[in-house]
Amino acid sequence: MEVNYSNIKVIGFDADDTLWVNETYFRDAEMEFAKLLSQYETVNKIDQELFKMEMKNLPLYGYGVKGFVLSMVEMALELSNNDVSNATIDAILKIGKDMLNKPVELLEGVEETLVELSKNYRLILVTKGDLLDQERKLEKSGLTKYFHHIEVLSDKQEANYSKLLNHLDIKPSEFLMVGNSLKSDILPLVNIKAQAIHVPFHTTWQHETVSSKEANGKGYKTVESLIHILEEL
Repeated sequence: MEVNYSNIKVIGFDADDTLWVNETYFRDAEMEFAKLLSQYETVNKIDQELFKMEMKNLPLYGYGVKGFVLSMVEMALELSNNDVSNATIDAILKIGKDMLNKPVELLEGVEETLVELSKNYRLILVTKGDLLDQERKLEKSGLTKYFHHIEVLSDKQEANYSKLLNHLDIKPSEFLMVGNSLKSDILPLVNIKAQAIHVPFHTTWQHETVSSKEANGKGYKTVESLIHILEEL
């Protein structure tokens, strides 16, 4: 399907795993958690059950590290039949605090790309998750100066994007979204007649995966890294 970016005036960027590393830290935390609870179940089983717990709690806690930590605590209590030690709970809390204190590691070509695009387009940041954590990461990243607007959404569905574009007086036909998640950053935009460019990250949270059937025939482009967007615009 032919994709044309000639009408684009505003470009939105996802943050986690598009501008900086994020999901890698969750994978590491899951491994630490599985080791802590290894006396109760296998690593694979713990991983599966933790994901189920996250999905159960998602409507209540939303996205982000804090909800993830609460799900780990609840999972530890469930797996141990409420017999988990205080030391283990303390270790789980430490995993969460360590995640929140991680340095912000920009992905390759991020700042160079933003510098070039900001010359000709209005750039906005559109992310989801815990507001305080995202604000902290953005401040650490040093990228705030490139964005005309920063929005932390509770979720990234078609209605969320439509509401945001309407609020900012941006026509969908003049908006391009860039992100690593087909489910959150790409397909919702295509469905509301905006444009999208997919920049895959090497690991994707299970909740963010989509089937080939869902993505088939959708009008978007995929590039290997953020810097390659400059070749498309």
